[in-house]
Amino acid sequence: MNLLRHPAWGRAQETYGEDSHLLGEMGAALVRGAQRHVMACVKHFACYSIENSRFKVDVQINDADLRDLYLPHFKRCVDAGAASVMSAYNKVNDTWCGHHRSLLTDVLKGAWGFDGFVMSDFILGIRSAADALGGGQDLEMPARLRFRRLPALVRRGVVSMARVDDAVRRLVRTQLRFAGRGTPARYRVAAVACAAHQALALEAAEKSIVLLKNDAAAGDCAPLLPVDVERVHRIAVIGRLATRRNTGDRGSSRVRAPAVVTILDGVRAAAAGRGIGLVESATDDLGLAASAARAADLALVVCGCTFRDEGEYLGVLGGGGDRRTLRLSAAHERLIETVAAANPRTAVVLMGGSAFVTESWRAQVAGMLMAWYPGMRGGDAVARIVFGNVNPSGKLPCTWPRSEAQLPPFDRHARRVRYGPLHGYRLMQAERRDPAFWFGFGLSYTTFALGTPAVDGDAVVVEVRNVGSQPGDEVVQFYADLALGSDPRPLHTLRGFRRVSLAPGQSHVVRFTLAPAWRVVHVGTSANPRTLRTVEIGP
Repeated sequence: MNLLRHPAWGRAQETYGEDSHLLGEMGAALVRGAQRHVMACVKHFACYSIENSRFKVDVQINDADLRDLYLPHFKRCVDAGAASVMSAYNKVNDTWCGHHRSLLTDVLKGAWGFDGFVMSDFILGIRSAADALGGGQDLEMPARLRFRRLPALVRRGVVSMARVDDAVRRLVRTQLRFAGRGTPARYRVAAVACAAHQALALEAAEKSIVLLKNDAAAGDCAPLLPVDVERVHRIAVIGRLATRRNTGDRGSSRVRAPAVVTILDGVRAAAAGRGIGLVESATDDLGLAASAARAADLALVVCGCTFRDEGEYLGVLGGGGDRRTLRLSAAHERLIETVAAANPRTAVVLMGGSAFVTESWRAQVAGMLMAWYPGMRGGDAVARIVFGNVNPSGKLPCTWPRSEAQLPPFDRHARRVRYGPLHGYRLMQAERRDPAFWFGFGLSYTTFALGTPAVDGDAVVVEVRNVGSQPGDEVVQFYADLALGSDPRPLHTLRGFRRVSLAPGQSHVVRFTLAPAWRVVHVGTSANPRTLRTVEIGP
């Protein structure tokens, strides 16, 4: 649930993006879904947005920025009934989060009325049993490393018995609350990766893939994608990453799927079903790549990151950590440039956990897809997008800059850092910067038109219509002009979003509830100020 303040953060793949409202809505939905079966634990509380120095970094932040930007998404999950909250490793304003009375007791348990329990992050989540329990910590994980001293601390009067009793009550009360949850008969080994779960994994991957670019190649009239089977007889799949079971982090969020469909697997199966030949070049060798591209009617280059480039920091031998750069590796950039020079009908499929800087090569290719780490059915999902079985509908959860100079400073080895009120799309607005791709951006194979937004009582309503030739989904986004934290400027800030599925010619009226204090609101399909439709509410 941590805010993606900078896309180089190694654990970006574990969070929902750079916007607090998006984080809160998605996190609350996950809490509701998970807690039909198990307790949900919301982590890491709070301001955990650097990986390599997570055990030492001290985040300096003023109260207004903390309240308005870095805490609301946690509160949304607490309001949704989350059973537990995990404190972060880092410090906030000179105090370890695992000891932080202001965060854990005053805000979480006091102002928010949280009645669940607080657990530490593992092993180094607390440094002192007395300070941790006194600050509001209820459970040390994964074992009593420091809490084993509690009996002696209670006898000496350093820790009050009342605080121990409160921690115990919270733990037992929550266990009793969840004792009757779930349907244990369903939880069998045979259920893991069953047909229904694989179908859900496929759907999730399909809905998350973002179409970033889809131009007509030189000499063509139509966009590159989806594949026109009348014209494309051979497809080249290029790049070693196309053959990898690339499911992301191998730290705390590692998922051990019993089988993974690689991108090469998925495209090979889809091409064979349509009688299309496949030219495979599953290496990053430039000569072989150029030869494969020239032999094909369309080239797919698969590039990006793996668990060695980003993820939970596991040390020198384990890989992961914060990214050194937002650019692709030099080898991958050369691979793209080589293939694009050999075949103008080139699309790049990117894999990774957050934004890439693509300025050195983006203009050379006709198509771009962001596949993220798409899970066990990821290769099938990419193929279904490429061949047009599924209309892409994913939207970017973070801003993609033209260069890292457009973003706040990021030092992955920082011992002390200051978090201000601006990052992501709000920073782009405030500084009048033009990123490569705005937060919320994503293309489709069809065309959607938004009507003129209007005020209807306590809501803004807008009609969205599919004016293209294919069925598809659009994500309508609602922004209000808000000053948040220590920055006085009223900037467009996400306050609602709706996914709408429409057949060609079909329309739907989307309704967003207004807050009394809002005076200017905007409706659109990304945070780009130039494309938003504005509504003035009145004095």
